[in-house]
Amino acid sequence: MRGRTAWAAAGGAAILVLVTATGAHAEGRGDVRVVKTVVNGGGNVIVGTAKTITYPVDITVKDNSGVKGLSHVSTYNAGSAAGSGFVDWTGTSCKKKSATTSVCTATMSITPAWIPDYSDSDSNKTAGVWEISATVQANDGDYWISDRIALYKVKRAAQLTTVIAPEKVAKNAKVTVTGKLSRANWEDLKYHGYPGQQVRLQFKKKGAAHYSTVKTVTTGNIGQLATKVTVTSAGSWRWYFPGTTTTSLKASAGDTLNLT
Repeated sequence: MRGRTAWAAAGGAAILVLVTATGAHAEGRGDVRVVKTVVNGGGNVIVGTAKTITYPVDITVKDNSGVKGLSHVSTYNAGSAAGSGFVDWTGTSCKKKSATTSVCTATMSITPAWIPDYSDSDSNKTAGVWEISATVQANDGDYWISDRIALYKVKRAAQLTTVIAPEKVAKNAKVTVTGKLSRANWEDLKYHGYPGQQVRLQFKKKGAAHYSTVKTVTTGNIGQLATKVTVTSAGSWRWYFPGTTTTSLKASAGDTLNLT
């Protein structure tokens, strides 16, 4: 470790995706069980270089005597040693659904400034599939330690720009569309160009509701994009990156082109 240790008061490192109820390994006493877990509403958790990310883990728990709550929640990269992670568990609230069932929401928090101290190796390698574990308690003293109650993805945030030159041309003229794809580096907390990625150039005709893909271009060695297109109508152009298993999808802001 280069600084912070894992868990932080039963924290860990989490992200998203909805997963199933029963963990790969579980032990405890009695009949209290986790029956469903949803992380971040079922969506990916996207982490950049500065903004603290807070998200919920909704854990549905059932026991014949009623649910007391959670005594432990942790999350970490599915391929790492159990218990290591850079997410804090910052609070829990439980809502009773019936005499036997409650939904307990654990609030998780990721502060990017802590990530470089998380491991002696490259912290960027922790992007991808993560898992959640939890210990649940019942009113009658039953408890259950459940591992891998949810799998989800923690992704590095992407940035994408679009520039058209010139921005006003005659019909059927050619214009150059450039841009750059970058993604968060969790080691130095900066954005770096993302090379070798397929990015879609999209166009939305003036007055239209949606963009359509015109062509696909591969980013250069520092994430740069450049291509020429023939203009047949006024409208807005943008680059669209569909994302990867470790990097978020990103659509740039549109750049408007008008006809003379």
